[in-house]
Amino acid sequence: MTTTPEASPSTTTSPSDAPIGTAVPRGLSIDVEHFDSPDAQRLRAAQRLEIDRSYGGDTEPGEKPTADSIAVFFLARDEDGTPLGCGGLRLVQDGITEVKRMYVRPESRGAGVSSAILRRLEEAAIDLGSPALVLETGDQQKRAIGFYEREGFTRIANFGPYVGAVRSICYSKVL
Repeated sequence: MTTTPEASPSTTTSPSDAPIGTAVPRGLSIDVEHFDSPDAQRLRAAQRLEIDRSYGGDTEPGEKPTADSIAVFFLARDEDGTPLGCGGLRLVQDGITEVKRMYVRPESRGAGVSSAILRRLEEAAIDLGSPALVLETGDQQKRAIGFYEREGFTRIANFGPYVGAVRSICYSKVL
């Protein structure tokens, strides 16, 4: 069953809403979106292609996220409604939430979209009562690694399905 946090399902972000030092595109909106909506599917497919090219195929350990396993999923759009990026949360043990399918289209990177999506995911995790966020990324995803470290995530031992996955790198952030 997919649930949504109690907080407002839509956030329009303006430069004055951004944390200090974070550039946010004018008119960016981040809305709750069904995991299987056409725009969400297109963004996730683009992410899958990009990752598969880096690793020579699908190497994701564990169960793939589904509409039933994702607690909340967001899409970021520009002022014209064009989908720019996405991200979701999956509940794991002890109420901790895992960031899943965090992705921003290559042409939209470097403009603050990733940070804005992550802020919304953090807010949603807090609304869900999560004490921390965890995530897994791959050892070839250098930009993602740098991004999460800049955003205050700390490397942790691989957890759950990622234990023993040599290409996986896991992170956590206390909320």
